[in-house]
Parts: sequence; C-alpha cells; structure tokens
Amino acid sequence: MKKSAILIGALFATAAVSSAQAQDVRFGLRAGANYSNLAGNVRNENTYNNKVGFLGGVMVNVPVVEGFFSVQPEILYSQKGFENKPTEFTNVLGGKQKREGNVNYNYLDVPVLLKVNAGGFIVEAGPQYSYLLSSNNETRTTTTPALGGSPTTVEARDKNDVSGLNRNELGYLAGVGYQADNGLSLSLRYTGAFSDFVKSDDDTYFNGDLKNARHSAFQLSLGYLIPSK
Repeated sequence: MKKSAILIGALFATAAVSSAQAQDVRFGLRAGANYSNLAGNVRNENTYNNKVGFLGGVMVNVPVVEGFFSVQPEILYSQKGFENKPTEFTNVLGGKQKREGNVNYNYLDVPVLLKVNAGGFIVEAGPQYSYLLSSNNETRTTTTPALGGSPTTVEARDKNDVSGLNRNELGYLAGVGYQADNGLSLSLRYTGAFSDFVKSDDDTYFNGDLKNARHSAFQLSLGYLIPSK
C-alpha cells in the first residue's frame, strides 16, 4: 500500500504545483462501468464470462498545449473480475466440476494519460498503476468424482482472501471519446495489465486455471472537468 500512497501523493503534489502555475488546470469527476474478463493463458477459458462492475473517482487535467494537448492523472475505484459460467468441465483428477457465482476484484487504479483534444474528439493513452484493495469470491463449486459417487458442493470459505494474489499491478489504458466545451465528456476505453494477478507459486487458486491470467476490461464512463476560475 506504501507504493500507492506515495504515487497518489506525488500526483496530488504535481496537481497542486501546476494549479499554482497555470490558471487553466481543471479538476474533475468520473463515473461509469467496467466490462471485464480475463486475458492471458487461461485454462478452461470457456468457463469464465465477462461481468459488469462500477468505476468512479477524480481527475486533474493539466494543459501542455492549450486546447489541444494535456496530461490527465486520475484516481479511480474500479471493480474488475469475472462470472463463472455454469458449464461442467473435467478437473485435473478426472472428475467433473461446475462453478457458479461472481468474483470481484476491487482496485485503486491510477492512470496517467496523455490526452489529445481535436475539436472535441478525444484520443488518450498512458500507463496505469493498480493496487488490489480487496476481493469478493462468491463461487459455489459442485464436484462429481471420476469413479462415480454423489456430487459434493463447496462454497468459497474465505471470500476476501487475497494472500495468493499480486496486489500491485502495472498496466496501460487507451481510449477515445468526446468532450464538450462545458467539460462534460463521454469516454470508451480499454485497460489491460502487463503482469499476472495470481502469484506464480500458487497452483490452488481456481485449481490453477488463473495462474497465467491478467485483468482486461472495456470501460464506458462519463467525466466532468470543473471550469477553471
């Protein structure tokens, strides 16, 4: 958490210095939705569905070339994850398994975007640091033994356990949108990660299916930049 606190502090310090030097620095708000799933080498990939989650937070826009090019750091609460498709598959022991329920990963995302405004049409891209705040695993697993017998059903016992997950993540964000003169904007973005979110030595999390998985999400959001005085 120390890394995220330092980074957030640095961003706000930069914003404060910039606001003292330029009257056109604008603070703003953003809210919308993630349409997320998993990327990378995911085993039993067809058992994981996209899911919808919330995103929202604050931003500051610092102009570099007035009215055309700016730098825009943001701090966003972002829900990522997946939905278990109720499809039966064969596990590593030869038995049959079926998973049902959602898994949420609640992140603090800090993208730093380079933003081009061409007459209201927006193109933006940049790196993103993410810190895993918590997870909520609501999975119910039904297992049928390979040699027959009665199926058994187990629900996730420690729903918020993040001990097997990498809490720090580096990624990227890119998107397009439209921004009106009054500061209201609509953005469509894609965000991805460079690193796997499950620790490399953990073969037990979802039976090792997600050992080489990365977060991936499309984002649709509304933003509002408050007019500068």
